[in-house]
Amino acid sequence: MDFTQRFLVVYSGLLTLVLGAIVLTGASAAGGGNATFDTIDVQRINVREPDGTLRMVVSNKDAFPGAIFGDREYDHPRHVAGMIFYNDEGMENGGLIFAGGLLEDGKPDSGGHLSFDPYDRDQTLALSQHEMDGVVRAGLQVNDTGSRSIEGVFREMQRISTLPEPEQEAAREALFAEHAAQGGALKQRVFVGKNRGQDSVVTLSGADGKPRLLLEVTPEGEARIAFLDADGEVAASITPESLRQ
Repeated sequence: MDFTQRFLVVYSGLLTLVLGAIVLTGASAAGGGNATFDTIDVQRINVREPDGTLRMVVSNKDAFPGAIFGDREYDHPRHVAGMIFYNDEGMENGGLIFAGGLLEDGKPDSGGHLSFDPYDRDQTLALSQHEMDGVVRAGLQVNDTGSRSIEGVFREMQRISTLPEPEQEAAREALFAEHAAQGGALKQRVFVGKNRGQDSVVTLSGADGKPRLLLEVTPEGEARIAFLDADGEVAASITPESLRQ
């Protein structure tokens, strides 16, 4: 064996030892060891249970996950950063998302949204803020979500995406109509916040999502309580002036 061969044998042996030490160290850390860092730069973090069940994702915009239900992920572009929460079965059940910036016309379009979902359905509680066209809307919203499986909708959307392109739009419209008919569409029951007209409002709605009671204070300080009919028209109202009559 010449010098070059002996050098390669020794070099490969040392490299094997180094790699083995790295693997063993990493395995030890993964087995419950703790590490301390001053700063971590990362694009995405997946938090899992010991059995591998996904419980939370923290991600930038580019690495943001689709809609995850257990071991299946469906295409669901959201173009935001934030975190998504998952229940004990690895099914999405809420999250915190945010995005924003200046549009081409120089106006800001930004917002943030924190929501929580019932099992296999869409958000029933949401706290959100959105700025667009120079107007800021913000508030707390409580919704009815129906009983239709939200994963079933994503599964059907995935099937529709395999259809010939001319058929896809009609299939999507039929799906959404069916989803709404089966009570799957969100229906707002309570809103507390500031609306697009910049009024401070509390809106209470029936199970059909139609507002029936409105507590309102305008930016100028005018207050009223309005009772609305099924068409959203004011059937009666109470103001400070009416109470003095």
